[in-house]
Amino acid sequence: MHKHTLYIRLLCFLMVGLSASCKLKVKTVEKVDEQVNYAEMVYPQLDTENSRWFFFSSASRPFGMVNLSPDTEIDGAWGSGYRYKTDTVQGFSHIHAWQMSGVSVMPVTLTSSNQNTIFRDFSSPFSHQTERIKPGFHYLELDRYQVAASLTSTTRVGLHHYRFPDDSRAAVLFNLNTMLGPCENINGKLQKEDNRTLAGQVVMKPTMRRPKPLTIFFKVKLSTDIASVDRDPTTGNYLVSLTNDSEPVLMKVGISYTSLANADLNIQQEMPHWDFDAVVADAQKEWNGHLGRIKVEGGTRIAQRRFYTDLWHALQGRRIISDVNGAYPDNTGEDFRVGQLPLDESGKPKFNHFNSDSFWGAQWTISTLWGLVYPEIKAQFVHSLLQYQKDGGLVPRGPSGGNYTYVMTGASSTPFVVSAIQEGIITEDLESIYEALKINHMPGGIMEKSGYEHNTQLGGGLKYYVEKGYVPYPIPEGKFGGHQDGGSLTLEYAYQDWTLAQLAKKLGYEEDYQYFLQRSENYKNVYDATSGWIRPKNLAGNWLKDFDPYQYKVGFVEANGAQATWFVPHDLEGLAALMGGPEKAAQKLHAQFEEAEKLGFTAGTSHDVEEHPEYRRIPINYGNQPSIQTGYVFHKLGRPDLTQYWSRQVIQQTFSGLSPATGYNGDEDQGLMGSLAVLMKMGLFQINGGTDEDPEYLIGSPVFDKISITLHPDYHSGETFVIEARDNSNENVYVASLQLNEEPLVGPVIQHSALTSGGYLELQMTDQPTIDNNSNDNDL
Repeated sequence: MHKHTLYIRLLCFLMVGLSASCKLKVKTVEKVDEQVNYAEMVYPQLDTENSRWFFFSSASRPFGMVNLSPDTEIDGAWGSGYRYKTDTVQGFSHIHAWQMSGVSVMPVTLTSSNQNTIFRDFSSPFSHQTERIKPGFHYLELDRYQVAASLTSTTRVGLHHYRFPDDSRAAVLFNLNTMLGPCENINGKLQKEDNRTLAGQVVMKPTMRRPKPLTIFFKVKLSTDIASVDRDPTTGNYLVSLTNDSEPVLMKVGISYTSLANADLNIQQEMPHWDFDAVVADAQKEWNGHLGRIKVEGGTRIAQRRFYTDLWHALQGRRIISDVNGAYPDNTGEDFRVGQLPLDESGKPKFNHFNSDSFWGAQWTISTLWGLVYPEIKAQFVHSLLQYQKDGGLVPRGPSGGNYTYVMTGASSTPFVVSAIQEGIITEDLESIYEALKINHMPGGIMEKSGYEHNTQLGGGLKYYVEKGYVPYPIPEGKFGGHQDGGSLTLEYAYQDWTLAQLAKKLGYEEDYQYFLQRSENYKNVYDATSGWIRPKNLAGNWLKDFDPYQYKVGFVEANGAQATWFVPHDLEGLAALMGGPEKAAQKLHAQFEEAEKLGFTAGTSHDVEEHPEYRRIPINYGNQPSIQTGYVFHKLGRPDLTQYWSRQVIQQTFSGLSPATGYNGDEDQGLMGSLAVLMKMGLFQINGGTDEDPEYLIGSPVFDKISITLHPDYHSGETFVIEARDNSNENVYVASLQLNEEPLVGPVIQHSALTSGGYLELQMTDQPTIDNNSNDNDL
């Protein structure tokens, strides 16, 4: 039996074994790392009935430039890529990124009946029964051609393993000119360099969000000889026929956004050999190294598998766009250029450059998780964002293809960068970083631009926010982009101003500190005391007529007024005062949770049903970013017991399934919902995004008996931080007492400096609510 065939059968056996054990309780053990293969715990098919182009990954590394996987739908950014219920493969493509796609290939067998139609009719059915997926690996069988296809990758190189039927005419179709997910691929070219090497390039057309084209350069190396390369004059696509060989065919595809030479260099540096199983093993080792930084004990097998699947989501989606030598595509200026990242003393890039969806909502998700568990990743993203500013003048809020996209709203990168500084991850050039961030908060900066407003800067309403203290709804000048919703924009700008003020304070810029601190109180200007909600105003200062707090996307970005009202993470005490005090505020929010529970705390099971007449009126939505912090708002209202109770309910109903049919119930923007689920299950949350002087973590209700976090020696002084929840159960969701390193902890809060010093946090769990000193009332 061939070594790779044996590998596949062994993998099948392991996966069946995992499935059979899903309902078993897992015993608590002291050395979890010796008992658990974390990569094998991941269930990549989670929510794939609802996935979008960049949502699903299989044969990829953390943040890999190459994310090689089968595509069953190829038309549009939404509802495309790997869709579990579509049983026909359209090809294996190498790029699944924010507004980016490319290099789709399809192994085929040629016959007298299909050789004249193969360029138009090439898709193949497959069965999930024979499919096997895990991080860094994908195996399936193309039933039409009887081809067994296995996929794996390094960061920048995809590796294919095809076993064709004996005596078949084997070929690989390169669909370089095609609609592929979010964008059309055009001007595809492929040429033979030698008997086993091909060189090619393809252009990704601009999209509404990514306004400039980008060329993908790629090199292909085969383990067998090329018989011929034929181009179809109608489609412009290529068919590479292979010599008839009974051995499996291996194919390397290295990509680059800068040059063919760098695509070749990426292969030389990352995959100089042909050992498929070694690449798979190395991928699993890399994933285990990342996933194993958090070790959970207790709970069901399904709960643990879902946790590591959530964590896996937090480590992908946002893709590397720089080569191994640090070359990267810079599309921020009028003309495309190849940039060069700074190199360290050994000649290696100091950081990677990234393609990324918005940081809108990142303050409650990846910013917190990466800062605690993956500080080296957070540092790289900060340096990447600042590189964009050096090249194009603005810190982006969601760059694609080396290009500004102006996705979503505000200056969402400011809290992310400020938190990295406050956490001690970024320590140099703070003054220049501050000046770079400040640009976005002033005229000419990114706050002036609404969503995807590429050529104007009126849609964000910044001048009104500065002059009047709020962004009017509607913007009087008219429509310029997306998300011109004054209620949400005012709240967002106020929070982001507060975070910038914290950095100004740290640097001793007192005048700036007071200026942005004053602006951060603008949220008060859109609070309507009569209705008790945040309410949009027009330019004249009149409240929106016939206001309905449950009307979706009327003055609010991807939210209704009930959801958006609680977006004051920097001053919840001030918001509570406007509502008549923390007790009344807690009652109001508690009632919203009781109502939202009837719909499972989400506006449907996917982003595309949020505007359904029933779902859109939900008062709390854990399927989109604007209100995902609300469970921890109770903490700031003196009711941590309600945080503990409701966060457990949200986890149970929203983030506990393990099925292709559900998972994140909405908008999983490149790991935001996955990381949110991880943080809630760990019982750690930063309500203001970790942007104060010594960031604080609010302690919730961990779902596992024991959680061990391995701290990073380059960024943290401690080695491990352990959270143990004694007597934890589905009923014992409340924290009766806390001890940090065997000393009583006053209040369910821990500072970043204390946590990263390492130690042991013990929570005594109970089924009775325990009220914080700020409140004496146990009834709502």
